[in-house]
Amino acid sequence: MELSLATIVLWAVPVVFAITLHEAAHGYVARRFGDQTAYMLGRVTLNPLKHIDPIGTIAVPGFLIALSVLTRAPLFIFGWAKPVPVNFGNLHHPKRDMFWVAGAGPFANFLMAVGWAILLKSAVPGGLIDSDGLFEMAKAGIDVNLVLMALNLLPIPPLDGGRIALSLLPGPLAYRYSRLEPYGFMVVILLLVTGVLNYLMLPIMRGGEYAIRWLLGLG
Repeated sequence: MELSLATIVLWAVPVVFAITLHEAAHGYVARRFGDQTAYMLGRVTLNPLKHIDPIGTIAVPGFLIALSVLTRAPLFIFGWAKPVPVNFGNLHHPKRDMFWVAGAGPFANFLMAVGWAILLKSAVPGGLIDSDGLFEMAKAGIDVNLVLMALNLLPIPPLDGGRIALSLLPGPLAYRYSRLEPYGFMVVILLLVTGVLNYLMLPIMRGGEYAIRWLLGLG
């Protein structure tokens, strides 16, 4: 794959959509369950500028894409957006509703992966659209969203999977587990550097791929 403006655009569009809808989904569901914090701060929006983190959304994914293209190594996208602020104490049932608020982001990524898969099916040679550019963008869209879904479902606070785990654990155990949160990001970086992160995410990504193939009848 040659590093070019076209390549950057083909990956940038799915990345921006993936992080924007992921974060907006958190804010939207939090509002539905009683917390207006994200809404009042203008974060329940599809405007990507409200969610982009210059380092996590642009610099880190851009570096990884360029590194993959230049070294011909397998592409692995890693990045983050500005977290949507949620005051869990404002939720109608904080511990129970945390499950839905946290799960909204990964679920949004799964739905986007399904949407990109529909486009992929339409853009194949001889398909309804038959566009090489859209075909490559759709493949990137599926990959990006499945990676973000899998990463965020890992049960490591403060990732979404960590929040989901906290909502399911009994009170005392959930409290002790929550104390891992200040170290969560360092744990993720360590797993990334050692290559363990790929192995942890792979089953979730494969499950997402299987679900998409089943839903769209792709075999």
